[in-house]
Amino acid sequence: MTARHVPGEPGWLRPLPGTALTVSALALGGGPLGSMPQLFGQEVSPERGIDTVRAALHSDVRFIDTSNGYSDGESERRIGAALTAAGGLPAGYAVATKVDPDGADYSGERVRRSVEESRSRLGLDHLPLVHLHDPEFHEFDDLTGPDGAVEALVELRESGVVGAIGLAGGRVQEMARYLALGVFDVLLVHNRWTLVDRSAGPVVAEARAQGMGVLNAAVYGGGILAHQQGGPTTYGYRPAPPQVLDAVDAMRRTCARHGTDLGTAALQFSLRDERFASTIVGMSRPERVAQTLAAAAVPLPDDLFEELETLVPPAATWLDAPFDS
Repeated sequence: MTARHVPGEPGWLRPLPGTALTVSALALGGGPLGSMPQLFGQEVSPERGIDTVRAALHSDVRFIDTSNGYSDGESERRIGAALTAAGGLPAGYAVATKVDPDGADYSGERVRRSVEESRSRLGLDHLPLVHLHDPEFHEFDDLTGPDGAVEALVELRESGVVGAIGLAGGRVQEMARYLALGVFDVLLVHNRWTLVDRSAGPVVAEARAQGMGVLNAAVYGGGILAHQQGGPTTYGYRPAPPQVLDAVDAMRRTCARHGTDLGTAALQFSLRDERFASTIVGMSRPERVAQTLAAAAVPLPDDLFEELETLVPPAATWLDAPFDS
């Protein structure tokens, strides 16, 4: 049977549950595009960011994910510039963005302004998917109260200003509170379903039970899983515990024995999981698009992933574990 994660093969394009969208198994993540050196370790010029989007537009990638707050809107501006140069959004292409607060302001009015800012920067009259971004850093009662962020997003969907609404965040215990509202169409998790961290298991299961689409981002854990040698010693923007560092080293050796590298295995670990409609990978160089697509297509044996599964570090080392429901 043909693998569903091979670019251009059957199953590479698939419906995103909870929405009317069709997405590709791999999505271009817009985090690094706008230049956030404090997170990604390098500056990205406008030209390089725009060229990266253009490379994606001319590839088997058919889905872009960004956010209002990435680099104060610069990620969206660069995506918008590339779309304008291409004569508009190509047919069959999907772009998702996220609403973000303005400082401490995450009110309903701020959400409406955030959507208008994103529409202007992206050059899109209609936003097909808009996520509530990182709500865990704000008071749940404020965001879910009258004229709060959640109510505003629901109203924007009901009025047709946006298509579907999603929930994109980190700490899974807090994400579970928002999922329990039953109003979201899509869940986006990051850093929490990777080779070495399975924190997102319960919220992914709950989202699926609600019929929601699920997107998986940051499958390299911020870079530690992207390198066969060296690389950062942080995971999910935090110092990695010794058990995680040991697991990563053991996984590198295992990948080498199977004739591949850790980054390819980390990518395919997510791509092979049929619960995820798309795997979002941040890119900031045009050549990375082709390289990532090539990594998606490499044939890897099931035996490799069975062996890697025996090396997963204990739940106590995961970003948000143990999950206490």
